[in-house]
Amino acid sequence: MTGKEAGEKVVATNKKAFHDYFILDKLEAGVCLLGTEVKAIREGRLNLKDSYAVIQKGEAWLFNCHISPYSHGNRENHNPTRTRKLLLHAREIRKLIGKTQEKGLTIAPLRVYFKRGKIKIELGVARGKKLVDKRESERSKEADREAAAAMKYRRR
Repeated sequence: MTGKEAGEKVVATNKKAFHDYFILDKLEAGVCLLGTEVKAIREGRLNLKDSYAVIQKGEAWLFNCHISPYSHGNRENHNPTRTRKLLLHAREIRKLIGKTQEKGLTIAPLRVYFKRGKIKIELGVARGKKLVDKRESERSKEADREAAAAMKYRRR
């Protein structure tokens, strides 16, 4: 899945995950939400910054995903950082268990989007970057930016 496909509306992306990790594999998951959480996400009140996913007892869980309380909610509003269950097929969970058994791999949410009216989370199996790798990534991005600017200037 690349970029914004037809019928998808991206709500939030986890830019920190792309900075801190090498993304090795991606997969799509549903998520169990309360009504006020869905309404808050529709308002764009979601933050994936320090969130991560874990497999526990054969189920996938999302931790530290901050969904701000719904603006028109009442006393039944949700807890902003509660643990949320991810909806995956059993074979996908087994695949994730196998990959996370490897040393240094983790599951990071990359983006949240609407697909055909349902909220989906794109998960990435990731390996942490060292400081040298982060610097190299930044250098290559800067070089690409400069090359694009030079090409744009040449076309004028």
